[in-house]
Amino acid sequence: MLENIRESSQGLTAKIILGFIILTFAVAGIGSYNNSVDSSVADVNGEKISQNEFNKAYQAQRNRMAQQFGDMFETLSADPSYMSNFRNGVVDNLINQKLVDQNSETLAIRVADERIKSTIRNMPEFQVDGVFDNNRYLAMINQAGFYQSSDFRDYLRTEMTRRQLTQALVATEFSLPYQEDIYTALQNQQRDIRFATINAEQFKDSVELTDEEINNYYLANQSRFENQEQVKVNYITLDVNEIAKTITLTDADIEAYYQDNISQYRETEQRRVAHILIEFGDDESAAKASAGELLTKISSGEDFAALAQEHSADTFSGENGGDLDWIEAGVMDSAFDEAAFALEGIGSVSDVVKTEFGFHIIKLTDYKAEKIQSLAEVREALVAKAKSEKAQDKFFELQQEVARLSFEFPDSLDDAAGAINATIKTSNWLTRGVNAAPFDVNNVVDAAFSEIVITEQLNSDVIEVSDSLALVMRINEYQEASVKPLAEVKSAIENILVAQKASEKAQSVADELLIAFKSGSDVTEQLAAVGASMEVKTGISRVGSGLDASLAREAFKLPRPSEGAVSATTVNLSNGNLALLEVQAVNVGEAKTSPNLSQQLTQQLAQTAYLNYIESLKVNAEIIRRKIQAPTTQY
Repeated sequence: MLENIRESSQGLTAKIILGFIILTFAVAGIGSYNNSVDSSVADVNGEKISQNEFNKAYQAQRNRMAQQFGDMFETLSADPSYMSNFRNGVVDNLINQKLVDQNSETLAIRVADERIKSTIRNMPEFQVDGVFDNNRYLAMINQAGFYQSSDFRDYLRTEMTRRQLTQALVATEFSLPYQEDIYTALQNQQRDIRFATINAEQFKDSVELTDEEINNYYLANQSRFENQEQVKVNYITLDVNEIAKTITLTDADIEAYYQDNISQYRETEQRRVAHILIEFGDDESAAKASAGELLTKISSGEDFAALAQEHSADTFSGENGGDLDWIEAGVMDSAFDEAAFALEGIGSVSDVVKTEFGFHIIKLTDYKAEKIQSLAEVREALVAKAKSEKAQDKFFELQQEVARLSFEFPDSLDDAAGAINATIKTSNWLTRGVNAAPFDVNNVVDAAFSEIVITEQLNSDVIEVSDSLALVMRINEYQEASVKPLAEVKSAIENILVAQKASEKAQSVADELLIAFKSGSDVTEQLAAVGASMEVKTGISRVGSGLDASLAREAFKLPRPSEGAVSATTVNLSNGNLALLEVQAVNVGEAKTSPNLSQQLTQQLAQTAYLNYIESLKVNAEIIRRKIQAPTTQY
């Protein structure tokens, strides 16, 4: 067969075709075949927002919502209309960020490399025992998807530049007392209303549905009736805490650890001192003589604190009698330090001491001797810490072994489980949303739904759930996403459509009543015909009125009633019923001051300023939005 192909390719026609193909690739470039399709979701002043950028932002926002709202968000995410708005919101945020970045570039706002470096070194996420740890830094940024430290630095630089610009903008906002008075007066305003509730339930019996309506709703809303994609996995875990339980320490081990870490259990000598500082000024000899005179007064019994308050150039400590609080050796200037720690006995005073700041007189006011906690005092905590450290070392060692065995024997977890004496467990059904631990972490969910686990049915890589927990999994059972059959959801669709039609009928009745009511007609009989009557409420507040939230909200939206004009509207209540609402009077609220109000108003003004700033950038911007391709994979 290969011989036939080779012979056929020698002909003149084949060579011409082959030549055209080679020429096309040479002129156009192979890359043009792959990059001819623009998959970006938006274009802002010529800069594209890629589908990949959107996918990452979408998944991050979806995860935040899932963590915050749990099952409620899962219900909302089944609504295609809601998810369409959700995706558009993500694109809006990306466009806003791009506009801010471009404006920062125009304004030449920069963040220095040293500031980036300092910020990274001071981030607690990258520290071990309060000290920056480069290995932890690299591990955490890799886990977050930054595989080069330069990628993370660029990301941080962009975020800090944005923050620098926006904070400079919002920090200029402030509220004035009269604004606070107006705000509290409006907040404390009360209204007198009357309303009638029209129960939509009464119209349900008259609703008739056709099979066509039910089928059309089913076809238009299939995502609401979808069984989510699910997977069940077998897995083994490697846990530092469990490893620690297996570690045994001898008395010699404990003693050695104690000696190696003795600095952690030592409280160094501390002294509390006060001082009087006489600065050199223009005449150093005169300053020294002045300090000597003060020392003579102290030696003769005059009050040190009073002299410090009157004469010390260090006015901050002078106001407190010269008190410098507790100090440790090596903190102060070497000459000051030597003199302070040479004092013997509380109340003793040094000679005049010269430092680069001037002449000092130092008084010892209190003393704490060096204290070393004994091994017996710290034994329990020390043993736990020593075991944890040894367990962490063992954890990394076993992790490598598990990775090797799960790769060499990809069709089973038995070998890897045997190496670490682990029990193979089976998870509950997992979704791409919120799951119970340890499947509540993004990279674990990603692995559970990965091609290697579901399609190839192989062991996953070792997945780090946290610094102390890792796992390996393989598929147990998988269910694809599928739409429930119409027969299964028909009853639910009927209930939805009946409720909709009943609500529409109630709305129609309410609209007719409103027209008659605003014209000045007495609608008592019409209300009675639908089982409703007017109910009067006086002095209702914006919050805590006990009324349906929609009713209270609309009551404060309606204009103040005036002679010859009825201030009324219809309201859709949260339970699906309708209401006819009238505002009869507006009672002016009292202006009250609140300690936190100024800050709250300032925050509101700052938010408004930021939104106005974004809108101003959009005025002269060229923004092109493209059709959004909903993500199908987790990131």
